[in-house]
Amino acid sequence: MVHLLNVFGLSVSVKKNGKLLKILDNISFSIDEGEILGLAGESGCGKSMTALSILNLLPKDIEITGGEIFYNEQNLVKLGEKDLLKIRGSEISHVFQDVRQALNPLMKAGAQIAEMLELGAGRNKKNLKKIEIKKQVLELLVSLGFEKPEKIYNAFPHQLSGGMCQRIMTAIAVIKNPRLLIGDEPSSSLDEESQRQCLSLLKDLNHKNKMSLFIISHDLSIIRQFCSRFLIMYAGKIVEEGPSDLLFSPLHPYTQALVNAIPGKDKRGKVLENIPGKVPSIDDQLTGCPFAPRCPRAKAGCLEIFPPALQIGNRKVFCFYPATGETDE
Repeated sequence: MVHLLNVFGLSVSVKKNGKLLKILDNISFSIDEGEILGLAGESGCGKSMTALSILNLLPKDIEITGGEIFYNEQNLVKLGEKDLLKIRGSEISHVFQDVRQALNPLMKAGAQIAEMLELGAGRNKKNLKKIEIKKQVLELLVSLGFEKPEKIYNAFPHQLSGGMCQRIMTAIAVIKNPRLLIGDEPSSSLDEESQRQCLSLLKDLNHKNKMSLFIISHDLSIIRQFCSRFLIMYAGKIVEEGPSDLLFSPLHPYTQALVNAIPGKDKRGKVLENIPGKVPSIDDQLTGCPFAPRCPRAKAGCLEIFPPALQIGNRKVFCFYPATGETDE
């Protein structure tokens, strides 16, 4: 099968004190046409760097130092800025985590959304007049839960709440109907109802237009309910992947620890589990499993060698001593 996006052995490094320190270490994954893939893990694990690497939007002093990223059979790693500009926004769009920095403070929200269509037709293959563009933008704002779309259209970002700006950023990303949407915490700053509307819109676009989605979230419940497949990342490495309906029956001790730390009604009155220790710094550059220092299953060999992929049914886990997949393990 030819995947829409195929990442092979991707490594990303930062220059520090004359050395290259790995942020992402030899990660591989794929996204199929119309698939919704979720990526989860603690802060500092490399999730946002994974997303930024796809369209080479990495900050200064951070670079891709290994691997390939194939989109529609093109190697994005080898493309120049001019060719990448043709893909960004039209073919692959990105909802950034820090929406306040991503939006232009000097442009009204509606103008920023409309600008995407004014720059080109995208997958719609139809150039629109300004009145048609405004109508389309207003309709999109309504679908994102804005009761007064005209007011939002004419507002500047500083006049909007963080959740509103999040939805404006989503509108900018989807207005051209890209083939792949990368959402870095696309619903993190939204209230429950706005979150439902935002995710419902993305789900509709996925069903109607076969838009593939790559969703990054700290919320495992969203990954489980919204995505068809999941990736768990820890310290720049993917440690587990599989169908999302099996996310809460984890194989990797790290995934198991994340699931056990989720609060719930059944845990009321009980001590909430946490994960001892912290995510290693990039300065540590561990050779073995990076979770080993925090892992209750770890043995001496875990500190020396990163485990190879172990295929268990339709799941893959990178662990020498995986769990059984039972939630009460």
